[in-house]
Amino acid sequence: MIRSIWWSAAIPGAAAPFDTAHLRIFYPAVRTGSDAERLSGVFPADPAGAPYPVVLIVSGVNVGQEAYRWLAVALAERGFVAVTYDWVGELFGGVKGITPGVTLEAAKPDTYGTGPTTPSVPAVLAALAESPLAEVLDLDRVGLLGHSAGGTVVLQSARFFPSVKAVAAYGTHTMVATRLGWPAGTVLPAQVDSPVLLMAGENDGVINGSADRYGEDAADRKDPISRTFDEALPDHDGANLQVTFAGANHFGIVHPVDETAARAFLDSEASTDPAATRSALTDVTAAFLGVHLREATGDALDKALQSPDIAAIRRR
Repeated sequence: MIRSIWWSAAIPGAAAPFDTAHLRIFYPAVRTGSDAERLSGVFPADPAGAPYPVVLIVSGVNVGQEAYRWLAVALAERGFVAVTYDWVGELFGGVKGITPGVTLEAAKPDTYGTGPTTPSVPAVLAALAESPLAEVLDLDRVGLLGHSAGGTVVLQSARFFPSVKAVAAYGTHTMVATRLGWPAGTVLPAQVDSPVLLMAGENDGVINGSADRYGEDAADRKDPISRTFDEALPDHDGANLQVTFAGANHFGIVHPVDETAARAFLDSEASTDPAATRSALTDVTAAFLGVHLREATGDALDKALQSPDIAAIRRR
């Protein structure tokens, strides 16, 4: 049985009222039949799998955490504690919205690589240590799973969090806008020490629709996700994976897609059943995290990578 509880995290340096992230923690639970369960709806964690490795899902801009609930539940069913969160804070140009947290000053040429580019991830991890589930969490075995801008800040920041043992990202890259002072076409080196699973859909319209911010002429542009895999990540004895899902788009990791927010209007149509993409994505992600957070064998990952809904696989 999978249940969830809500929690919150204070974001250091953020001004009220935009200084709080609201968390949802999904976990394997057990029914005891107690009055406390009946009256509160809160069930204790199943002690059989404790302590549970933690997977923190870091959202794209203006994509609410409910869009990743399906994935959080699927990961909890496979023996992880999955955490989503909403932080309404500063985006760009004074606009407020749901953000993974992007510290632009930390992404400039004279500062990049000296610290994380997101303030939300360390704040949420610290809050989990104070949550009601703290005793069943293994906060020394953490996986970060980012989507879109959430994947970018994860790739730019993971090595600054020693508990992170695996990174997964979907629909993201480390190319950087020229307005931050970088030359056109710059791919920033990922700040990641752990193995990386870099995922994407074949029909990602959002990344294509944003490519002009990187300063390249249209004729010179190459796939920023493949460039990130080739240029931003160090070799990891084959543990780094790039997985491209057949016919999937930028929001292939999201369900349901909220057409009233974010930038789904830029996306291309998925030419594969999104449910099939989500199933394959779950299998690959859970197996990858199992290898690196739970020391599982690679058998489940090898099997997941044989899915007909995967168009391409690369290893480094």
